[in-house]
Amino acid sequence: MTDVVIAGIGQTIVGEHWELSIRQLARLAVRAAIDDANGLKPEILIVGNSLAPEISHQAHLGALIADFVGLQGIEAFTVEAAGASGGAALRSGFLAVASGQVDVALVVGVEKFTDEVGSSVEAATTTAEDSDWESIHGMTPVSQAALLMRRYIHEFNVPRHAFSKFSVNAHANGALNPNAMYQKAITDEVYNKSGIVSDPINMFDVASIADGAAAVVLTRSECLPKSFPHRQVRIAGSQTSTDTLALHDRSDPLTFNAAKMSVERACLKAHINPIQVDFFELHDAYSIFSALLLEAAGFSKRGSAWELAISGGIEPGGCMPISTFGGLKARGNPGGATGVYQAVEAVSQLRGEAGANQVLDARRGMIQVLGGPASVAITHILEAL
Repeated sequence: MTDVVIAGIGQTIVGEHWELSIRQLARLAVRAAIDDANGLKPEILIVGNSLAPEISHQAHLGALIADFVGLQGIEAFTVEAAGASGGAALRSGFLAVASGQVDVALVVGVEKFTDEVGSSVEAATTTAEDSDWESIHGMTPVSQAALLMRRYIHEFNVPRHAFSKFSVNAHANGALNPNAMYQKAITDEVYNKSGIVSDPINMFDVASIADGAAAVVLTRSECLPKSFPHRQVRIAGSQTSTDTLALHDRSDPLTFNAAKMSVERACLKAHINPIQVDFFELHDAYSIFSALLLEAAGFSKRGSAWELAISGGIEPGGCMPISTFGGLKARGNPGGATGVYQAVEAVSQLRGEAGANQVLDARRGMIQVLGGPASVAITHILEAL
């Protein structure tokens, strides 16, 4: 199969964009990606979004964005997979180009949380849960993650402060990222003194939801001119896996099986072992997710990912750097756009254009995004050519 490469990337700063509509936010990322791709003209637009119908009161984003960015007439549609929507859109674009049905695909992830405020936003986020058995009884994504963290602490006899390094690392990296929502480092002391959000989760264990848009242009390597200005980055592996929607239906809630399977299958497609990647952009919406995803990917034994963090293994110079631009925690959590932000950041690393966030000699990266507590997990392996 011919290599599918990411030819162009674009993103907006993650934050509270009160002055921009969802279509305007998307256009900023789209125009930046097309410009970065040397003006390649997309034949298909795939939008990753989770909550626009509930929060922005706008469905039909494919046609909306295609029209607004001047791409009328092309094929365009929206992909939804809760927080994994951006990753699902990226996979859809990859499959479209790899199949040969299109030569150039544009993938944009966009989310606009500030179109609503207060409890209506939290209510919208619960739609990723099992309505009959979870959200209707008052469970929210944060309280669900708190239950997972409490169980992890109990089962593995982990000290509460053991999770601090996940946030300290993310904020140290976010402080160097001009597109991050929070550009300030924190200390262990600040983490340990922060207020409780949902016991035992504190303020620095949960990523703040925010507005954002990111876009990538995909094509096949033979469609690029020899004079193309960027180093080519190919999608070497792409896989999606699912688990039960409701957390209580799993025999072991502390094993993210979908995440584990998607890593194994994506690495199989890429003909590598997970330990051969140079960094891992994971879905760190909560500190407990960072631990469980490192374990699911095989970078730590069950119940011990916090030890990897404490030893410095997740830092830029460690054996497995994570959240290299701040992750969801410091960059901000742009909902359904997350998977595309991860792709943009990974390409920056693999081109050697990450600036102060650069992982030294990065040649291969893994990105993974989740819908719910790994009810769906989508993993991509990206490789510099």
